[in-house]
Amino acid sequence: MLKEVLKSILLSQQEWLVPEEKEIPREQLGKFSSLPPFAYLLTGVRRSGKSTLLKQLMRHHGSMNYFNFEDSRTAGFELNDFLVLEELFSELPGSKPVLFFDEIQNVPGWERFVRDAVDRKKTVVITGSNANLLSMELGTKLTGRHLDYEVFPFSYGEFLAYLNLMPGSDSFLSYLTEGGFPGYLSLGKKEMLSTLVSDILIRDIFSRYNLRNQDVYRRIVQYLLSNTGKEVSFNNLKNTFEIGSASSVMDFLNYLTDAYLLFLVPRYDTSLKVQARNPRKVYAIDQGLVNFSSVSGSPDRGRLLENTVYLQLRRLGYEIWYFKGKRECDFICRNDKKVFSAIQVSWQLEQQNEKRETEGLLEAMNQLNLSGRNHHHF
Repeated sequence: MLKEVLKSILLSQQEWLVPEEKEIPREQLGKFSSLPPFAYLLTGVRRSGKSTLLKQLMRHHGSMNYFNFEDSRTAGFELNDFLVLEELFSELPGSKPVLFFDEIQNVPGWERFVRDAVDRKKTVVITGSNANLLSMELGTKLTGRHLDYEVFPFSYGEFLAYLNLMPGSDSFLSYLTEGGFPGYLSLGKKEMLSTLVSDILIRDIFSRYNLRNQDVYRRIVQYLLSNTGKEVSFNNLKNTFEIGSASSVMDFLNYLTDAYLLFLVPRYDTSLKVQARNPRKVYAIDQGLVNFSSVSGSPDRGRLLENTVYLQLRRLGYEIWYFKGKRECDFICRNDKKVFSAIQVSWQLEQQNEKRETEGLLEAMNQLNLSGRNHHHF
């Protein structure tokens, strides 16, 4: 691209950097108190606030070296244009060796530039909405020199701050049904949630993997969003939706998890082989999206709560399984210190379900040799 063209795009994008009218500091900001020369990946679903976090980091570290590859004017950008871009950055007032890029995965070969920049003691912060693509491409080029951070829609704390609400049962119920997508919360238009799903499917999946049968795949997504917290098996989906093979279903579900729309949680087993054979449980990126997508009127609050707890465990960086023996336990999770906990989620405990819920929790705790002090009560 011509230097002059790049310069005009860069300068017009600088206008995007002003704080939005309604903006709260994201909780993850605290993880970036300093940015030594490394590659930092912010991945997450579209519209979860990755760009906002990126801008907050830029303000925090006083660098304006920003370029966004979602901009349609950057369509002809090639690998060697990065050097021109760096020249332009150096002409900005108070330039620092920290570079910020939105949706860099749109440039073929981008990971080579990132490795080169890190070798030159630059810090590169990148956003992208496909976990697998970013990690795989960087993993081979930058072993041990990149850190990944997942950006989720708002937590309950962020939801309260954004809408200026007090913690309590009313605001929690509202969070449970509305979810945490910032754009949806600020405008309240339900169609934003359906265009979000559509955007992910069209831009991140159908066009990238040349999928035909798009109507069937849309129906599968609708089905999965309506069945969060339930077990799914590739074979059953193949038969229900009459798709050629279980492996095409498996590929499609992997694309959905790479795009952060859905998550598949394995059943806990000490044997990885058995774990791989067992059905997975499905959860969605946002309980508001589950509520919106539910076909049978409103989904029960227990399921929305379970999805909300799952997402919070993910935000906290836990590894997560579900447990199924004679009874079931919703979550077995392990923190970064390799300490296990068992969590049972229930909207209300009554005579008819208390025994079942408690027995499932105790069975999971026995299997993992957990004592009562690991017992979380929500």
